[in-house]
Amino acid sequence: MPLTSIEPKQIWKNFSKLNAVPRASKKEEQVIAFMIKFGKDLNLPTIADPVGNVIIKKPATKGMENRKPIVLQSHLDMVHQKNNDTQFDFSSQGIEMFVDGDWVKAKGTTLGADNGLGVAAIMSILESDTIAHPAIEALFTIDEETGMTGAMGLEAGYLQGEILLNLDTEDDHEIGVGCAGGIDITATKTYTTQPIDPSSTAYQITVKGLRGGHSGMDIHKGFGNANKLMNRILNALYPTCSIASIDGGGLRNAIPRESNAIITSKADLTSSFEAIKKAIIDEYISIEPEIIISITPCDQPTSQMSTEAARVLLDAIYAIPNGVFRMSPDIADLVETSNNLARVLVENGEIQLLCLTRSSVESGKENLTNQIEAVLRLASFKTTLSGSYPGWKPNPQSDILKVLQSTYTKLFNEPAQILACHAGLECGILGTNYPEMDMISFGPTIKGAHSPDERASISSTQKFWKFLQEILANIPEKA
Repeated sequence: MPLTSIEPKQIWKNFSKLNAVPRASKKEEQVIAFMIKFGKDLNLPTIADPVGNVIIKKPATKGMENRKPIVLQSHLDMVHQKNNDTQFDFSSQGIEMFVDGDWVKAKGTTLGADNGLGVAAIMSILESDTIAHPAIEALFTIDEETGMTGAMGLEAGYLQGEILLNLDTEDDHEIGVGCAGGIDITATKTYTTQPIDPSSTAYQITVKGLRGGHSGMDIHKGFGNANKLMNRILNALYPTCSIASIDGGGLRNAIPRESNAIITSKADLTSSFEAIKKAIIDEYISIEPEIIISITPCDQPTSQMSTEAARVLLDAIYAIPNGVFRMSPDIADLVETSNNLARVLVENGEIQLLCLTRSSVESGKENLTNQIEAVLRLASFKTTLSGSYPGWKPNPQSDILKVLQSTYTKLFNEPAQILACHAGLECGILGTNYPEMDMISFGPTIKGAHSPDERASISSTQKFWKFLQEILANIPEKA
């Protein structure tokens, strides 16, 4: 079934056009040009600010001129992840999509529904001549997924809207009123290599088939972290093996799904390997049924770590906190603070460890960051902190929240869930330069974001589209 035959057709049409354009974080040149052309083809005032955010303005429809002006906001970039056996070039290919029952999916890659469906919905409103709405500023930010530098770089004065509707929540029954802040931790270290004993055998150890997912929204689900699991395996084999290289994980905001290591050994590793493999699979079988842990002979590497350097590395990775660090004592079932050990790269005498630490409490973020830095200092790593962004504090007195609550109940005969999330939304950052703007977040149901299992619900997108149009028609009048 082609996507353009699914309702609402205008959203899936625009989503398909968007997904034909490469749009990796920090490589958004093509999608920025695409969006500028879209706005200008509609004869709407369209600009790109100095960092690359695109703003398209549309006047109010007849009879809506006295309503508060609004900002409709979504981010243009998407997480580029693919299965290990998928041949795909994100820099030149469009996402290959298909329909599976109520779900739109991609063939072996991320789908880009995060936040492409929000972008497509805004595009549909901008090109419509039948949807009632107040004056709109459509804000398409860049680089949300790897630092939120678009939101951070948006200066005061570009927007005049009094209300911001962020279309980046991933459960259609939820209304977001707050989110976590985050910080990137990068640890680097060099090590002295040593030659390989020619009488040893080289092996490749692989961990794959994990579910992965969003390092904020899915961090509490207990999914396996490939970097942590590989470390357990190598630790179980130490010191009868030597480490030549490790390559695990990828983007900071994705729970690592795969890791590969090259080791050498003169001993028979079968018994130790099978024991740790069985232990891990037994622990995770109910939540990671597709996990694969394997060891196969491979070509000899050119060098390896010393026994002492390997011990320090394994200890450091073991000691770095990963997953939920603290649950919120104030909001039921909300993760307050967490860390994702997203990337482990060991090769050619250099080590790189990447983490993303999140918290809805600034002091909690600082505390966990200090703990991770302390571990890394003890292991003689150099650490760099970057990309820090604030959380978004809930405002229970929000006028737009009241509109969404009443509209949701009227349309769907049940109350929406009002909550804060552990993901990083751009609202907190945008609020730094626009502190008086009333903000809210909602969106269609998306599962498996940041992984090749990402899928978007068709029926939920229909529900979201109905909800969004009704909200636009009920924006409060100007003061």
